[in-house]
Amino acid sequence: MRIPAHSVCTAIRDDIVSGVFERGSRLTEELLARRYGVSRVPVREALRTLESEGFVVTRRHAGACVAEPTQEEAADLLEVRMLLEPLAAARAAQRRTEAHLKVLRGLVRLGQERARRGEGEDLRPLGGWFHETLAQASGSPGLIALLTQLRHKIAWMYAVEQPARPADSWAERGAVVDAVARGDAAWARALTAQHAERAAAAHRLRRIDRPDRAPAASRTGRVRASQHSVNTTGIRH
Repeated sequence: MRIPAHSVCTAIRDDIVSGVFERGSRLTEELLARRYGVSRVPVREALRTLESEGFVVTRRHAGACVAEPTQEEAADLLEVRMLLEPLAAARAAQRRTEAHLKVLRGLVRLGQERARRGEGEDLRPLGGWFHETLAQASGSPGLIALLTQLRHKIAWMYAVEQPARPADSWAERGAVVDAVARGDAAWARALTAQHAERAAAAHRLRRIDRPDRAPAASRTGRVRASQHSVNTTGIRH
C-alpha cells in the first residue's frame, strides 16, 4: 500500500498543532516513519511541505525540528488573518452558491441554539467550520489555502478564550451570512472585519516551556506514548 505524502503531512501537522511534538524537538525520519506506519519517503516529502508552511525548520547538525515561532511572528499571523477573512467574505458575496448559504445558515442556527443552552465547548469547532465554509464560498483556491494554513498555525500558537456573550458572536456571523446572501460585498467585508477584530482580542499566546537546558539530542522523539497509523481512508491498495 502506498501512503501519499499529503496524508503523512496532515498527521504530522496535527501532532505539531496539538503539542504532541514539542517546539524545538527533532523530527527524525525514522521516528516519524515508525509512528505513522509508513516508509521514510512520504515522511521526507511531508517534512519539506511542513518546512515551507513554517511548522518545521532544518538546523545544521540537528536536521528537521519543530519550529519555535516568536511572539512577533504569531502577532503577524493574526493581523494577516484579519485582512484576509474580510476579503474572503467579500468574494463569497459575489461567488457563493446556494449550497454554501445553506451550510452557513445551518451553522449559524446551530451556534445560536448551543449558545442559548450554554454549550460553550461545542461552539469552538462550529466557529471553525463556519469560517472554513465562508472561505470556501469565496471560490478562490489561493485564498482558501492561505486561510487554511493560517487557521492551523494560529491554533498552534494561541489559545482562544470563550466570548463572554457567545450569542452576540453568532449574531455577528448571522449578519455576515445575510450580507453574503444579498450579494453585498462591501457590507460583508465590513462586518467580517469587525468580527475578526473582536475575535483576535480573545486570543492568548500559548505558554511555551522550552527545555532550553537540555541538549537537542535528548529531545529527539519526545512525543506522547500513544502511536497511530496514518488515516488511509480513500487510499488505493
